[in-house]
Amino acid sequence: MANIGYARVSSVGQSLDVQLDKLKDCEKIFQEKLSGTSDKRPRLKACLEYVREGDSLVIIRLDRLARSTLHLCQIAAELEHKKVDLQVLDQNINTSDATGRLLFNMLGAIAQFETEIRAERQAEGIRKAKERGVKLGKKKKLTNEQIAELQTKRSEGVLIKNLMEDYNISKASVYRYLAEKQPLVQE
Repeated sequence: MANIGYARVSSVGQSLDVQLDKLKDCEKIFQEKLSGTSDKRPRLKACLEYVREGDSLVIIRLDRLARSTLHLCQIAAELEHKKVDLQVLDQNINTSDATGRLLFNMLGAIAQFETEIRAERQAEGIRKAKERGVKLGKKKKLTNEQIAELQTKRSEGVLIKNLMEDYNISKASVYRYLAEKQPLVQE
């Protein structure tokens, strides 16, 4: 019976130090720096494969573990099937008893609600910014003239890989620029 920790931050610039300090009593800690919305979290997958019957998976908060209530329930079912308890330190949850399981499910639903409210606010903010004429997203790397030139070269048979090299852009960017309507080039 071992305590196995899992720590996650959303981006490379963030630090795991606070979580690792709280998980210091765990025999093994899996850690990663990836968004919670990512489907590919290899260290979480490895952690879930590693835990054995009688172990406890220890995290600091529910939002560090799952990307949605559904995902949280799937992880909880997998842990239950393996007879592994879940301990959530900051929220004082331990699924080894009925009260802990009830609290776990209630907090999971509240966390999902908060995530959805946050997403609604973000969408509203983006909509209002667009109404004010704010340009969102990454600035184009190529000028309209360069895009027109790229499109012309491609229509003349220049290979995608050569366009990537010529303009120092990714394959996805080449295709995105090729799909754009022909920009008006001012002479």
